Amino acid sequence: MPPAPEDSSLAGRTDSSSVVAVILAAGGGTRFRGPGHKLDAQVRDRPVLERAVGAALGAGIGPVVVVTGQPLATALHPSVVHVVNDRWAEGQSTSLAAGLAAADHLDAEAAVIGLGDQPFVTVDAWRRVAGHRGAIAIATYHGRRGHPVRLRRDTWSLLPANGDEGARALLRNRPDLVTELPCEGSPIDIDTEEDLRRWQSSSSTSSP
Repeated sequence: MPPAPEDSSLAGRTDSSSVVAVILAAGGGTRFRGPGHKLDAQVRDRPVLERAVGAALGAGIGPVVVVTGQPLATALHPSVVHVVNDRWAEGQSTSLAAGLAAADHLDAEAAVIGLGDQPFVTVDAWRRVAGHRGAIAIATYHGRRGHPVRLRRDTWSLLPANGDEGARALLRNRPDLVTELPCEGSPIDIDTEEDLRRWQSSSSTSSP
């Protein structure tokens, strides 16, 4: 798919340098009925969140910001920028805003957004999406959109200020800005105990 056309209303910034990875890990995980938070659950001997963060760190695209809400048992790597979103219950948009505020503080020209409950997004997916230079780049898996999603700095003001959609509304409303990038791996979410059992025993899915 060719790069998305440039939008004259999004002019003025170059996009040649700093990229920050932002992992959203602030949801309540209410569909998970197992002990503890789903992000602390073990998948192949590592917590879900540790696997998700490990892929972003392994990609080496830039600083990694992790946005949490409720307290979690999983220890974050010491190099991670940890942001606590006290407004997490108001929707994913607040966590995205908190992550982008941290990226802004780090002078990022783009943020690459991932989810803490997706432990099988690969290092290569992070790198491929991070390396794109259009306004918005999104990983696809067998033709379906997933994460990570790269948002150039001049698109941040177009994101919703509230609600639980995060960047989805922007992707839907501005298809002219979006480039899809086919990636290996899986964007599967760990939402329920059934998800956890299935992926604990799986040996066929690519993983970071």
